[in-house]
Amino acid sequence: MTNVRVIKPALAALVAAAACVGGLAFSSAQPAQADTYSDLINAQNQHAASVQREAELKQQLAGASQDLANKVLELDDLTNNKIVAAQAKVTQANEDAATAQDEADAASGRLSAAQKDKETLEEQIKQTGKDYDDAHAAVAQLARDEMHGSNASDVMSVVTGATSTQDFVNSMQSRDALSRNEANAASSAATSLSTSKNRGERLAAIEKQIAVLKTQADEKAASAQTAAETAQSERDALDKLRQEGEERRDELSSMIDSLDSQSAKQAAQTVLIASQVDSYNRQYQKEQQDAANRVDTGNQGGTPSTPVTPAPAPAPAPAPAPAPAPAPSVGGQGTSNGDYGNAYAAGQCTYWAYERRRQMGIGTPSYLGNGGDWWRNAPSYGLRVDHNPQVGAALSFLPGQDGADGTWGHVAVVEAVYGDGTFQISEMNWGGPWNMHYRTLTNLGQYWFVH
Repeated sequence: MTNVRVIKPALAALVAAAACVGGLAFSSAQPAQADTYSDLINAQNQHAASVQREAELKQQLAGASQDLANKVLELDDLTNNKIVAAQAKVTQANEDAATAQDEADAASGRLSAAQKDKETLEEQIKQTGKDYDDAHAAVAQLARDEMHGSNASDVMSVVTGATSTQDFVNSMQSRDALSRNEANAASSAATSLSTSKNRGERLAAIEKQIAVLKTQADEKAASAQTAAETAQSERDALDKLRQEGEERRDELSSMIDSLDSQSAKQAAQTVLIASQVDSYNRQYQKEQQDAANRVDTGNQGGTPSTPVTPAPAPAPAPAPAPAPAPAPSVGGQGTSNGDYGNAYAAGQCTYWAYERRRQMGIGTPSYLGNGGDWWRNAPSYGLRVDHNPQVGAALSFLPGQDGADGTWGHVAVVEAVYGDGTFQISEMNWGGPWNMHYRTLTNLGQYWFVH
């Protein structure tokens, strides 16, 4: 399954607006703030979406107890405002930390290059003494090897473009410095020393440059450490919010049955699903972080290699499709036929559909193909396919249907079915691999549901 061609709805990054509608108290809106005009427009749009969503929820929750309605609104605010804003802070902090570390590494590299230059020059001084001048020595060697009685100024002009002996000396020194630059990790110190006359003077200049580079490297390293600590603090804050979301979701789940109206139940269910989707994202991010922190044990050199996120293992070769015999499992959903584990591409809609149904206790064949093919291939495994939504059913979108890919289609999982003919779905690869999303659709008999 490839990316779904749809536009992701705006996610509010600010706290929802103040108002007391239907007797429900809620936190007051924060003014939109941004560094650029484009950021300001996005923040204002997100703020407006937050206000609109809050108003719609309050309208749906009219008549519900104030305590329960407030719990629904607070969970929505936490999921769609506070967590989204915290995630943005984490993203920015991570980028700042990476930039600071790159600058620290570059400063350390310049320092190492200058120190290597110093070591090389010290070895040369042991052999020639401090007064040895590389450029004048090169001039003498050139005269011995090339001039042979010719006009020296003509030779210097042809070789270096110099108009005097001094220009020629400086040019030779610059070339010598450039050579050391390339050999010693492009040390900026070497270039700045191109006009020094002898090796003793150049050594003194390099030592002075090393002191400056050492200070710069220490400052960059300290900045990188501070940025890393800030990023970790933002990640901890985000994780704390998500833990709070899970606690609020569990509390709200146990109270939904006390709601009398269908619209209030639908509003509460929508907020719960959004919180659940964020929980899945949190779980995935933790798994990716754990994978990235694992050191490559194949490195035997004693120095840990750079941590990398391992690529998903290739799917095993499909087993022969079983004969369409056994009926679906109890409850009219799922089958053990062809279920060899989740063999779908990680992060895609098919991966999620299999995984979500597994969480619901529903077996799914491992090789139903692209999302748009599930409805066609499922009957051969004994699965029921019809136009009736049911919690746990896989919705197999035809290619191009409701934003599905024009070639591969799409697949989602039904999370809730409402009495007004609408139903809620969860789906992965919404705008990119691993991206989770949910939406409410109206059933007019146009969809294929795999049970």
